[in-house]
Amino acid sequence: MSKLFFRFAAMNAGKSTALLQTAHNYEERGMKVRIFTAAHDSRAGTGVIASRLGLQRQAETFGLSTVFDSAWLAGTAAGEPGQRIACVLIDEAQFLTPDQVRQLHRLAHQHPVPVVAYGLRSDFRGDAFPGSAALLTLADDLEEMKTICACGRKASMNLRLDGGGCRVQQGEQVMIGGNESYRAVCPTCFYSDSAERRRAPGLFA
Repeated sequence: MSKLFFRFAAMNAGKSTALLQTAHNYEERGMKVRIFTAAHDSRAGTGVIASRLGLQRQAETFGLSTVFDSAWLAGTAAGEPGQRIACVLIDEAQFLTPDQVRQLHRLAHQHPVPVVAYGLRSDFRGDAFPGSAALLTLADDLEEMKTICACGRKASMNLRLDGGGCRVQQGEQVMIGGNESYRAVCPTCFYSDSAERRRAPGLFA
């Protein structure tokens, strides 16, 4: 039975690397995949999934108007009419809308295709992204991917930093950025007084 999978983690846990490896595993066996990433994440270029290990590939993009039911019912891989899709892979899945998550859940159960979504669980304030909240509710299989805080504990939260290395606690939920703008930290460091300190050793270095 096909399922909707949600692979979630803090920043720098290797989510994009894992997605690219999954795509490679399918394609190495002659199977076709459809890969999507958020249209507004242009850090490596629009429609490009790039890992911090240097791997990257082009992907289709999704935005607020994307309807995944229609994308599947087209029944084709991008540019390859008539070939059955073996798996749908979603990068930056926290940016899905709750309705899109419902579409993907329905897709996995009404068609013989697994859907694997990779993304963050929470934002820099510790609040859930709407897409992630829906995935945590509907996904048939949940897996937390692990990374570590500078203190050595498991990192499960995200901090946003300004240009001077200070923690940002207010602002829009979505701000695209990399290591210069975000740090993955453990809950202990997330709730420490580091919010009031500049460049805390090991945390903001």
